[in-house]
This record gives sequence, structure tokens and C-alpha cells, in this order.
Amino acid sequence: MSDTRVRLWQMELAHPVMPAAGPNVQDSAALRAAAEGGAAALVSKTISARAAVIPHPNMADLKSHFLNTELWSELPPEAWVERELPAVREIGLPLIISLGYSAADIAAVAPRVRPFADAVELSTHYVGNDPGPMQDAIRAAKDALNVPVLVKLSPFREIGLAAEAAANAGADGIVAVNSFGPALGIDIENGGRLWMGGKGYGWMSGPALKPIALRAVFDIARSVDLPVIGVGGISRGSDVVEYLMAGASAVQVCTAAITRGPTVYGRIAAELNTWMEKHGYSDIAALRGLALHQAAPLMSLPPQLSPEICTGCGLCVTSCVYNALYLEEKSIHLRADRCARCGLCLSRCPSNALSFAG
Repeated sequence: MSDTRVRLWQMELAHPVMPAAGPNVQDSAALRAAAEGGAAALVSKTISARAAVIPHPNMADLKSHFLNTELWSELPPEAWVERELPAVREIGLPLIISLGYSAADIAAVAPRVRPFADAVELSTHYVGNDPGPMQDAIRAAKDALNVPVLVKLSPFREIGLAAEAAANAGADGIVAVNSFGPALGIDIENGGRLWMGGKGYGWMSGPALKPIALRAVFDIARSVDLPVIGVGGISRGSDVVEYLMAGASAVQVCTAAITRGPTVYGRIAAELNTWMEKHGYSDIAALRGLALHQAAPLMSLPPQLSPEICTGCGLCVTSCVYNALYLEEKSIHLRADRCARCGLCLSRCPSNALSFAG
């Protein structure tokens, strides 16, 4: 059995899968369900200086992606400090407390959650050209706490620069990414009704976010020497492998926990272990950062064919816009003079009958 244990600062985790801050961890009961569902650590919903007033409706599962107008916790900080956090500590798992949003908010709330936190995660929303507010929030948390302070970044383009600014302000780690938006969803079966309440648009998470989030983790890992926790579109063990190879030390899950229930954490961790065993990886360290050492591929030759394992499904033929691939007697063949070396067929083939040739 592969060793999936990870160490994050002073926290020992049985595996790298935990919840992300959101409605899946709205209170102590939800956090206990996450623990019973196999999470290796716990993350609270974001606590701020006052309770959030959330629009209704505020979530929609659109299959390829998920929309939400969720905000921070609907519970005031008093409820968390007096009731929820003491109950969560009884669970016995490492606890990362999410805090937001301004330096003033964090300065007010951080001392109150200090007795319960193994680490804190700051949600400061989008960082534009001025990282100052984010850095002020980090300094406020560092002044109030003696545990690791993480910063959750939203998926904007120059995320490496934001990570550097966070590191310069004293952050101990980065969480990437928050949901992406604003985004719009329209219910075409009901007269063009908007899916989201409030202003009508929301923020996107789920499978469609994963490539953006992976790029963010990759850029951050190349920019700063801090642990990175990857978030975005994780629903199976192979997703975790991608994040680890991109440089993440652990991952967080939100949308899949909403759509599939809290047992998803344990299922993802089990799938990760199965994948590692199948591919011969003994521990998490053997996976971490592998993609960081890879050069971008150069496809100078047409794909290599293995007709003996071709199933004749025709997926590659259908999508070859250059008409370079064709089936003959249910086996794959190539017109090399027509091949543009786009590489699409490599990702389409379900049997690996087409492979990279250099």
C-alpha cells in the first residue's frame, strides 16, 4: 500500500484531501460529517466580523460547472467561538479556520479563534494591481496568531506575482484557487430565468475550473517556496495526482462534496492510493512537483500507431480535422503527409493506440 501521508507545518495528515471553505463546512455538524466521510483535515467556512446575508437562490449544478453566489458564513463569529469551534475541536482532526476579509475584520476575529486553530486561511478576494490590502490582512493575522497563516488567491492571470507579495508579507502558505467569475447561467427551459439570485450572476467552480486552478498552482509553485494547497474541480483521485504533480502539497474539495456528499473525501483519497499503487509511486513526495521539471512538449513527428490495440472506436478519426487518420478493418491508419501534429488524437484515444513520437 502506498504511503499517502503528508505533513503540513505541524499538522500530520493521513492523506492530502480535505474540505474547502464553503457550504459543505457551514457548521460543526457539517465538519463532523466531513471527518466521518474521510477528510484528513478540516477547514471551516469563512468567518468574518459579521454574519453574511446570502441571496436566494445561490447554487446551481450545471454539470460541466457549478455556479454559486455564496458568501462567508451565515453564522456570526460569536456562534463559531462559543458553540461551533469547540465542537469541531472535539473531532480530533487538524483544523484550518478560514477568515475574511479586510485587515480590520481579521484583526477583530483572529484573536477570538486563536485557541481553536492549527492554521488560518485568509480569504481576501481578488488581488488587482495593488496587493496592499492582502498584505495588510496577512500582517493583521500574523500579529494576532502564532499558527501558520495561509492566503487563498482567486484565479487571476498574474497569480505568481500575488503569491510573491503574500510571501513578502509573511504568509506561510498559499491556497489556490477561489471560484472564478463573475459568471452567468441562464435556464432556457424557463423563459431565460437566471439561475442565481442577488445580481443574477455567480462564481464558477467544479470541473470547468480545474485547468485554470492547475495553472495557478503550477505558477505559484514556480514563484515561491511555500506549501500550496490546490483547490478547483477535484472529484477523483487522478485529479489529486495532477495537483500534486503541479506542485501542490495537499488539496481541498468543495463542489464535489456538495454534489456527491461528504463521503467523497474518503473516496477520493482511496482512489489516489489505488492510482499510486498501480503506477508504482511509494509516497506523496515521489509525485510532488513532477510537472515543474517538464519542458513543454515539441511534437515534431506524427503520432506513433499501435494498430494491434486499436478498438476501432473512431473517436480520433471523427475529430481529425486534417483527415490524416482513418480506419481500415477496424484498425487505425495514418496519412502522414496530412498530419499537422496537433496532438488532439492522443487525448481522444481511449486505448492508447496512438502515442507521442517526439
